[in-house]
Amino acid sequence: MSATVLTVILNYRTAEMTLRAAETAVTAMEGIAGAITIVDNDSQDGSFEALVAATEGWPRVRVIQSGRNGGFGAGNNAGIRAGLPDGSRPDFVYLLNSDAFPEPDAIARLRDYLLENPDCGFVGSHVRGEDDVAHVTAFRFPSVWSEFEGAAHTGVISRLLARHVVPMGVPDQPTEIDWCAGASVMFPVPVLDRVGLFDEAFFLYFEETDLCHRIRDAGFRGIYLPDARVVHIGSVSTGMKEWKRQPRYWFASRSHYFRKRGGAAYLAVVTLAHLSGAAIWKLRRMLERKEERIAPYFLRDLVTETWTNLMPGATAAEGRTRGQGAPVER
Repeated sequence: MSATVLTVILNYRTAEMTLRAAETAVTAMEGIAGAITIVDNDSQDGSFEALVAATEGWPRVRVIQSGRNGGFGAGNNAGIRAGLPDGSRPDFVYLLNSDAFPEPDAIARLRDYLLENPDCGFVGSHVRGEDDVAHVTAFRFPSVWSEFEGAAHTGVISRLLARHVVPMGVPDQPTEIDWCAGASVMFPVPVLDRVGLFDEAFFLYFEETDLCHRIRDAGFRGIYLPDARVVHIGSVSTGMKEWKRQPRYWFASRSHYFRKRGGAAYLAVVTLAHLSGAAIWKLRRMLERKEERIAPYFLRDLVTETWTNLMPGATAAEGRTRGQGAPVER
């Protein structure tokens, strides 16, 4: 029996875009055993009904309702837990954003790589925009040093800390990575059985970083596969490109991630490292009259939100409820 793939597409108030993603996924799933599940993440705008009506009669495609908007991870978990329509479990789970469109051979390439490399715990795609500009989707794990480097915006520091710079550029060959963006990524189900699904305490952001970290901690490799190509619009439901201020759920997710990796003390240290790097940048900007690279309010919000999340009993769930109502895919 051939390996089966469950493709999960998460929708939040982007029904038309989701249908476009599903159509390309149907093409990319040709010749692959499995199915496509569209999860409506409690859109409450008619998306669920529209998706059900539009996909009626589509082969191997079903639409389910998450029942609540628990965020990106919770919505995808609902699709993964639902399994294949016949009740069986797939061999692989492929997560595809509702604004991402795989090329016809993309899903097969990801599946084949995992079949040929059983030590691989996840494999992510090459992602580019509709303007054909490649997106950076391969990353190293964030750390004390990466927080300092990223905030300093200083070439000599970045060169000295090159091994800690989070973005890894756009590799042109299969490359081992720490984590990848969740817009197009495939996991072997036995690996997810071993490490668990997304931590639903994350509402949005850092959840794929955390899952990939748990997979790497379990001894599996992560791979960026440039031949599996996907077009991604990006930020359609989050509206991130129009953000004037980082939402509070982003800070809550950041705090939850670092607390999981090293406790409250580690969260405090990485935040101090970020502020130290930012101080270097602020001094350079004043002396060299450079344009500002730190968003308005960011440092103030970083301090206040981190302090809040350092308080005893603070949880990521509380952090996200303090924030604005948020969508669920990138």
